[in-house]
Amino acid sequence: MIEFDAPVEALPKRDIKAAMFRGWRQKCPACGEGPLYWKYLKVSDTCPSCGEELHHQRADDAPPYFTMVIVCHVIIAGVLLLEKTFAPPTWVHLVLWLPLTVLMSLWLLPRVKGSLVGLQWALRMHGFGGKTDDFDPTAPPHPH
Repeated sequence: MIEFDAPVEALPKRDIKAAMFRGWRQKCPACGEGPLYWKYLKVSDTCPSCGEELHHQRADDAPPYFTMVIVCHVIIAGVLLLEKTFAPPTWVHLVLWLPLTVLMSLWLLPRVKGSLVGLQWALRMHGFGGKTDDFDPTAPPHPH
């Protein structure tokens, strides 16, 4: 039996790659069976398959940031390659790259978020290890 008051180092290790891949597939990082989301980007509070609590996740602004980095690198490379190779009129760029940017972003965002939730679960962050992230803004800072 796992003690929740035990230090994180004493708990069994979780496979980071498997958890992130399960999240990429938009599945529960613990079992890989249950759906991670109950809506487009709304993480389920608990996995319907294994009962793992998922409400601890704190992906916040990281998924949109990583999605923008990936999509922008791909789109900018495509724009530069197309312009250098064929030099088409501006309307061709607009018709091609604007929809592609939107579609890539919408497809990639839930997968990136799922991977980050999987990473948090595997590393026992934000309550996934049995301890919550209690933050008291009035508490004095800890000395280093």
